[in-house]
Amino acid sequence: MVHFNISTYGPFLLTGFPGLEDSYPVISMLFCFLYAIALLGNSIILGVIRLEPSLHTPMYLFLAALAASDLGICATTLPTLFKLFWFNIREVDFDGCLAQMFFIHVFSLMESGILLSMAFDRYVAISNPLRYTTILTNETIAKMLMGLLIRAVVVIFPATSLIKRLRFCEANVLSHSYCLHPDIIKLSCSDHRLNSIYGLIVVVLTFVLDSVLILLSYGKILTTVLDIASQVEQFKALNTCVSHICAVLLVYVPMLGVSIIHRFGKHVPAVVHITMGYVYLLVPPVLNPVVYCVKTREIRTRILGKLLK
Repeated sequence: MVHFNISTYGPFLLTGFPGLEDSYPVISMLFCFLYAIALLGNSIILGVIRLEPSLHTPMYLFLAALAASDLGICATTLPTLFKLFWFNIREVDFDGCLAQMFFIHVFSLMESGILLSMAFDRYVAISNPLRYTTILTNETIAKMLMGLLIRAVVVIFPATSLIKRLRFCEANVLSHSYCLHPDIIKLSCSDHRLNSIYGLIVVVLTFVLDSVLILLSYGKILTTVLDIASQVEQFKALNTCVSHICAVLLVYVPMLGVSIIHRFGKHVPAVVHITMGYVYLLVPPVLNPVVYCVKTREIRTRILGKLLK
């Protein structure tokens, strides 16, 4: 078998839904609908929070950051997805694929980190409400978000450099209509164990660690709420966490499903793998603004007020 360095000589090929090429116009309409909801919903949340001084509080500033991350994921995946389903253009050059992979994983890590920060925000608000605004000042929030961005860039950047060391065969067909780290290294004909180990370390130190800390935060929140004498106050305290819990589930449940299918679903039909990949990337940006608009009265009333005007 002849090997070559694909970064110099060849592109990757995107994959949509094999065997359903005739249905791509209909599928593209579905994706248009989902992306429209995601882009419009998250943009509205960002606009409302920016224009309403009363919403310039830690909870809503973190929500704005989450909406920005969701918009980043949509903007990163949209070009190759629509290029494939609208124009049936499958080729994506190596550098473009690496750039897309980099931004997808950076925004995903940002999303995970922001969810952890929102869990900390709820814990401080419930356990120490009198010092809430002094602990989580705007300056502190800005430093936290900048730290999350630096963390994401620092841990993902080496992955792109490690991929450039690999050599690829002519069978350079990706499993999705976008570029992901596990999908790219799987196509390598050279030894990619270092890439796999590094990817596993990144997942453990970011997504796994974040999810454990989120669980610990809610364990502390639950302990604090149970110490409150009034059941009405308990309900009010827990109700402030409902939207965030939904957002956590929307991110981590699809992620867990994708991981399980990739590791243990060798005999699962390819369409299931492909569909779960889209669920993992599209469900959080589409449903997060819906959840927060429905469950958060302040956001809902501001949006309705703007629409009525």
